[in-house]
Amino acid sequence: MYGAPGKEHAKKMMLLGSGELGKEVIIEAQRLGIETIAVDRYEHAPAMQVAHRSYVIPMLDAGKLREIVLKEKPDYIVPEIEAIATDELLRLEEEGFNVIPTARASRLTMDREGIRRLASETLGVPTAAYRFANSLEELVEACEAIGYPCVIKPIMSSSGKGQSICRDPKEAEACWNYAMEGGRAQKARVIVEEFIHFDSEITLLTVRSVSGTVFCPPIGHVQKDGDYIESWQPHPISEEQLQEAQQIAKTVTDELGGYGLYGVELFLTANGVYFSEVSPRPHDTGMVTMASQDLSEFALHVRAILGLPIPGVRLLTPAATHTLKADRAEKSYQISGLERALEQPNTQVRVFGKPEAFAGRRLAVALSSADNVDEARKRAKAAADALQINYKA
Repeated sequence: MYGAPGKEHAKKMMLLGSGELGKEVIIEAQRLGIETIAVDRYEHAPAMQVAHRSYVIPMLDAGKLREIVLKEKPDYIVPEIEAIATDELLRLEEEGFNVIPTARASRLTMDREGIRRLASETLGVPTAAYRFANSLEELVEACEAIGYPCVIKPIMSSSGKGQSICRDPKEAEACWNYAMEGGRAQKARVIVEEFIHFDSEITLLTVRSVSGTVFCPPIGHVQKDGDYIESWQPHPISEEQLQEAQQIAKTVTDELGGYGLYGVELFLTANGVYFSEVSPRPHDTGMVTMASQDLSEFALHVRAILGLPIPGVRLLTPAATHTLKADRAEKSYQISGLERALEQPNTQVRVFGKPEAFAGRRLAVALSSADNVDEARKRAKAAADALQINYKA
């Protein structure tokens, strides 16, 4: 039983990280009568604009995190970003707080080393070959061992920040410096991965709930510099590949446990399906589900968190997304062109309301549906191209 928000018997959900994905989670939670609290490192984050209350704290500060959790006593603590004081989440969970999906899942997926070792070494899931490096010298050694080209990523980052492809030894230093700039939590450690020659890469949204595990139809996407530009659903996949992908996703998410939606990233290759990464929360490429499915990834996440049944997921129509990104840093900006973007049939636009722009930051997304994926992608791109960012210095 849920009481009204702000009243004695209200159910409280605290979101740690309050970006555009968290905003949709908050909206879905409020549709089911949940009292919502948004937390992030900066003021006026997108989810804060719709939450009942909000707090601004350094997200890696364990003391500040504990302080607001003890003050609010939320029924559900929902991490939405990687850069959180996860050791403190483990302690809070031990004290009886409900961390979604689990504190261990948040901790393992926060850094690429934890999740990669779990998937490859513990679970035996197919992955790219990999090495770790703590210095430029170790990086060069790791690149030589893995072979060129190879992919270099910070141990912890988000949205592809700090990720690059190293094609020969001369690029190693630049790749190291880029990883240090893009990484979070001040960890001077990187993962060096074999470059997988894949046919395509997909996100397989995997939902663990009281009803068991269900999968959304595969989502295809295009990335640039490790960050997604466009996504579409469904992605063409053979029955054999689908079964293999679902088995990998279930193996990994069963080990991580808890209730909620996981975004599992996979490579489809001529030699089978390879695990890439997993996030224990809605995935940016999964925004397409707001136009394609009966229940979006955000609605599925909230249902699972609350312990409500999810008998299945229904694809209503092929759909696609295309992002609008800033190309510079400005404290003030305006978005124009909505009237032109919405001339596209079966198209929506989500403007995130982020308070500042910086190079590569997603500020909006266009979502389009059509009779087929190709047409949906064309419409979404045309809509995104119609949007403009007007900067005010």
